Amino acid sequence: MQRYFLETPFDEAGKASISGDDAKHIAKVMRMEAGNRIITVDDGEAYISEIENILPEEVIVSKIDGLLPSNEMPVRVTIACGLPKGDKLELIVQKGTELGMHKIIPFEAERSIVKWDTKKGHKKVDRLKKIAKEAAEQCHRTLVPEVSAPMSFKQFLKESKDYDIRLFADEEDAKGADPNRIADRLKNVYHKQSVLVVFGPEGGLSRKEAEEMRAADFLSVSLGPRILRTETAPLYVLSAMSYEFE
Repeated sequence: MQRYFLETPFDEAGKASISGDDAKHIAKVMRMEAGNRIITVDDGEAYISEIENILPEEVIVSKIDGLLPSNEMPVRVTIACGLPKGDKLELIVQKGTELGMHKIIPFEAERSIVKWDTKKGHKKVDRLKKIAKEAAEQCHRTLVPEVSAPMSFKQFLKESKDYDIRLFADEEDAKGADPNRIADRLKNVYHKQSVLVVFGPEGGLSRKEAEEMRAADFLSVSLGPRILRTETAPLYVLSAMSYEFE
């Protein structure tokens, strides 16, 4: 059953309007008709709804069934990644959404090759938000992950203070005699907590960035003996957290 996120909530009569690209998708792509059923998500809660009317610019739906179970991860995981090259950020957003990511924060790392174009940046952020929404619909999420505009490393450190648990993936940690395994770090994470996990760009995090994060109460974590690509590491961690908590 197709799933759509409502931009305007259900009214007191249990009716809502779907417009824009979603309305076109219902009418033109799926070729649905009045009486067909879909899943609608209103403010983090999913319901089975029925299409009442398909108009030129909107689709009118009514809620017909009770609240559906939530598929959200029991811990809120934010991924912070140094700006990577090419379309890697799009991949992280799409697959991270499927794996339960709550939010993504791109930041300008010391070793980031990519320089963010602030004039055109809002279009890229809008595209990432669209990718997150489509992925959330596909995998039946009840929340669309938040996509933050890229920020400086200094700004990012200020943002990090609001999280219960702060971790950063560290290649040097993995090389040590007693690496801090992710399984051990997750033993101190509990349901409903907010977790921030940081990953470097292609060249990794610099030692200066690592020390600044340690000073800000981040804990280093090893992702095993193999060096993972910048787009692989966040998915590895999200998979490990899903295994641990779901």
